[in-house]
Amino acid sequence: MNRASVKAEEVPLPAWTEALETFSFKVLSALGRDRWILSFLFCSNSFIKSLNARYRKRDEATDILSFPLGETLDEDGQKFYLPGDIVISLEALEENSRFFGVSGDEELRRLVIHGILHLDGMDHQSNDSGEAMLRLQEDLLLKLKEEHIIPVREEVS
Repeated sequence: MNRASVKAEEVPLPAWTEALETFSFKVLSALGRDRWILSFLFCSNSFIKSLNARYRKRDEATDILSFPLGETLDEDGQKFYLPGDIVISLEALEENSRFFGVSGDEELRRLVIHGILHLDGMDHQSNDSGEAMLRLQEDLLLKLKEEHIIPVREEVS
């Protein structure tokens, strides 16, 4: 059984965190991953910009950062995998959804999948849709198209 924790920094904790956890578990299931403990942090552009500058030497905001950990936790005789942290800027999420002409929910699902794939050891050299990781990302997004995180009436808040 997979688990997740969701926190927020410089932004309110979204009301849809339970749906986020459910969606992330479906992504993990599609990848054949079990006993993972995911960590999500939602934040502002200024917060993610500071992380991007500190850890990637890029003085700009970005939509998502993944921080791999790759540790194993033994809890009551059961082993759980701690893949790392996924940090998502809610401001960048909203900007992306407008720029790409997609709903905030679709963009959020794309970012969640993207972050999980990075924590699973995948990477990409560009944003070219032909990259293996990005093809898998879009395949998973299509496979899970009936799943939603942000209710239509709310969108990105």
